[in-house]
Amino acid sequence: MGSIKKIQVTFDCAEPARVARFWSEVLGYDAPPETDGSWSACTDPSGEGPRFYFQRVPEGKVVKNRVHVCVRAGTGLVGAERLAALQAERARLEPLGAVCVRVMEADEENESCIVMQDVEGNEFCLD
Repeated sequence: MGSIKKIQVTFDCAEPARVARFWSEVLGYDAPPETDGSWSACTDPSGEGPRFYFQRVPEGKVVKNRVHVCVRAGTGLVGAERLAALQAERARLEPLGAVCVRVMEADEENESCIVMQDVEGNEFCLD
């Protein structure tokens, strides 16, 4: 068997179309068409990135994610330049409904990153 090249990231959520629209804006993915409300999906227009799938579930989110998406907004940047790029992306995402949880500034071991939440409270990082 060959190695798998394509993956899908699945989110449990209350409002699939709303969460799909949010992630489409974050990633520059194709916006999803409206569905019957039980699911939605968005895809990378280049075909390279994973498909994001959103399915409605009856229960709400109650604990921290065990897996999260890292949005690579500062790749190749370091120090103040990296933090400025992350802050700019944060400023773009907050009007879409993202919430900043905490800013983790660079230290001796790690570069800066920003922990965020999407429109239903799912954690993700700007890094």
